[in-house]
Parts: sequence; C-alpha cells; structure tokens
Amino acid sequence: MLKSFWAKGFSILLTIFVLTGCGSPAGTGTQGPTEIKVSFWGTPEEIGIITEALAPWQAEHPEIKIIFEHTPYTGYISKILTRIAGGAAPDIIATEVDYFVTFATKGVLEDLTPLETANPAGFDRKDFFPQIIDRFTYQGKLLAAPRDIAPFACVFYNKKVFDEAGIPYPTDDWNWSDMLRLARELTKKDSSGRITQYGFYTWAWQNFIYGNGGGLVDDVKNPTKTRLDDDRSIMGLQFYADLSNLYEAMPTPTAFTNFGMGVDRMFANGRIAMFLSGIWETPQFRNYKFEWDAVMFPKNDRGVRAFGTGGTGYAILKSSRHKKEAWEVVKALTGPEGQRQFAKRGLAQPARISVAKSDAFAGDSAAPKNKKMLNEAVQYVVFSPFHPKWREIEEKYIRPKLDLIFNGKKTAAEAAKEMAPEINAQLKQAE
Repeated sequence: MLKSFWAKGFSILLTIFVLTGCGSPAGTGTQGPTEIKVSFWGTPEEIGIITEALAPWQAEHPEIKIIFEHTPYTGYISKILTRIAGGAAPDIIATEVDYFVTFATKGVLEDLTPLETANPAGFDRKDFFPQIIDRFTYQGKLLAAPRDIAPFACVFYNKKVFDEAGIPYPTDDWNWSDMLRLARELTKKDSSGRITQYGFYTWAWQNFIYGNGGGLVDDVKNPTKTRLDDDRSIMGLQFYADLSNLYEAMPTPTAFTNFGMGVDRMFANGRIAMFLSGIWETPQFRNYKFEWDAVMFPKNDRGVRAFGTGGTGYAILKSSRHKKEAWEVVKALTGPEGQRQFAKRGLAQPARISVAKSDAFAGDSAAPKNKKMLNEAVQYVVFSPFHPKWREIEEKYIRPKLDLIFNGKKTAAEAAKEMAPEINAQLKQAE
C-alpha cells in the first residue's frame, strides 16, 4: 500500500556491507569483535548514509562489528521468518510500520524495554514522536526503535504551472473545495479534447477516507469490523474516484502509459500541477531543475484533517545471541546523527523531535521549504489496522473492489456494501 522509498528495494539477491575492520568471524573461537548482523532493504544511497553516520560510532566501538545484509523488500517478511526458522537469522531487522504488525504478532521480536532500562544512554523516548513510539509498542512492550515517520501529507506543487496560470500557491490552511477548484483550473485539454495537463494526482486514497472522518476499521489497535461502509468513508472514496472519473482532473493509470513517463517526470515537466505523497519523494524531485514546494494535505470542508502514514524502525530478534551489543547498535542506528543525515538528503522525516525541529529538517532551506509543516502533520496521522491478517484482507478483498471504484465501474457505496461483509468475516475469524 505504501509507496514510500522504503518500498523501492533493489532486486539484488544479497549485499553485505561491513562498516569496519575484518574482525574474527563468529564461532571460530578466536578473540575478536562481536558481529551484529542487520537486515534491511533500501538503496545504495541509504547504505552510504548509514555508513557515514555510523562511522564515528563504529570507530569508538571496535568491540562490535556491524554487518549490513541487504534483503529485497519483496518477500522481506517471508525471508526473515525463514531465516529465523533455519537458525540463521540476523540480530537486528529494519521494519516499516505495516510489516511490524506481522513480526510483532508472530512473537519474534525482543522487548526493548529491559534493555532500555538497563542502558538508557543515547535513547530518550521523550525525544521521539509519541505516535511512532506507540505504533512500535505491542502488548505494553516497545519492540522497535523508530528511525523515521512518514505522513502521506505532502501536496507537492509545481510553481511554474501555478505562475503561468496566474494562480496563487496553495497554503496549509486550505480545504478540499480549494483543492478541487485548483485541480480543475489547472487541468488543460488540447483542441481535440485530449488532456495535456492534470491538476492533481495521488495514490493515497486512504487520506480521503481518514480526512473525511471515516476509517478503515472501528479500532486501529483492535479492529473488529470495517468502517469502509459508513457514510463518511464512502463519501471520501467517492470524492477520490470523482477526481478522475467525473472531473477528469487526476490521471488514471492508462494516462501514465499514454504520456510515456512516471509521475515524478510528469510532475517535474508540468504535466501534473499537484502531487500528494510523502517526503521520501524529495531526492528524485531535487534531481530535476524546476521550482516546487509542498503544503499539508487539506482539511475537508467541515475542518477534519487526517492522513495515513508510514515509518521505519529497528527491532532486535529474540533469536539474537548478542542482545546487549545489538541494543547498542539499535541506539546508534536511530541516533541523532543518522537521522540528521537522512533528513538533510530529503529521504525521511526524523522520528526524533529534536532533529525534526532542527536545521537538518524544519530549518533546512532546501526544497521543499515548507517541510516544517510535517512536524505538525504528525498529530493527524492514522496507521493501518494492527491486525495480523490486514495485509491479506487488503490484497484479497479491498483492492479488487477499489479498482472497480477508481475505474468508474462501481460507485463507492456499491463496492463498500459488497466488501464489508467479507472484511468483517475475516476479522472475526482471526479473533
């Protein structure tokens, strides 16, 4: 569901990156540093950032040797669980907020609270956004330390498109009516009626449910039934679908094929005026030469504001034989310097409040200049349902119906009426 840079792992089979030294391999009986293996997905740029950020720490801790093991995002959960079952698991795993649900409910993650209590230096819970700490807490146990949080709250806008149309830039206090008006005004057609410029695009359909006062389920932490069939959820979904099918202000999937380019190039080239996504889009936008910024996803016309979110953390597996050393590595991985590096390069919004408010993020003048609004946006985030079957429910029962809505083959009310009993049955089975 999430289209974050965390979900863009490379399809290499395995990349191992050792931060320092050639210490004696574990199990040889030779005196040497303790090896701590960290599994993650991500780009070479991310590897470089982590390496650079942790180099000083590693130099000060020769008794520990960090080994990064790249695991492709596709099939990440099954690969990690297979390694656990086979006795060849890493010590630490990266996990985003939805994969975390599976790992937590499988009971494979170590409770970090005793480790934190015994050695709290360098890890102050109060310095992290409470929303992401809460997400990584299960049954009263903190099972992952946050590195970043990622609200789907950035409406990026192409300044040139607005300037050419003589339209003022949007501001954080706008509403859905404002967004629709701008999207329609900034949509252009040629003499044959073919759309040459779209006013708006997003993949984040969830925002239109949450932002209209609706929800996917009755209780995110303990879901018992879906809310997709309530009036506010239906209205939000229909509004999203209407952007394409009624107002023609948002491209359909076939439009990207017709233009022969992805959303990033269409946005940079002025084919899309506004693009709703997350801060992780920043690095690729910075590679293009155009003027752009971002505003917060608008309130609906009743003043409701909410949106989905992602985020990443590091967890220690119960199977690790070196939990004390692994905790030191987790603190380093989620430390201020690493988060500053990710923030400065535009890859992430820091999970640490102190870093998020610093010159590395809120005070950074590099585009988008208005990124500071994300620190306020965190208070409006809604996580996906915390349920072991939710990812399966979404793939099997929700997405096929959403496709019908978004393609204009069914109304949101018709599709919601059909999918609700199926979702509720699945939730009940898992009780």
